[in-house]
Amino acid sequence: MKKLKNENALVKEALRVVMEDAVRRKIVEFEATDSASDKIQYAYRLLVHDKKIIPLPNDKISLPMIKHRLASWILHELPEDHPLRK
Repeated sequence: MKKLKNENALVKEALRVVMEDAVRRKIVEFEATDSASDKIQYAYRLLVHDKKIIPLPNDKISLPMIKHRLASWILHELPEDHPLRK
């Protein structure tokens, strides 16, 4: 797995997009005490459930792999002129 350029910023953007969508759809409410890793795992599971990304094989599921998958997903969702694509 090769780390993407701006991967951390891409993960943050992916979380923002997924969390806003989940709250808008009224399927989840987040607390201030929810950890970042819990939110990342939730975002991954929601995208898999919505069939927006292909799930990782069970032996490959780890926080770094999930972050990479989220970053790859949002990279393809962003418009061409978005600053994170450069």
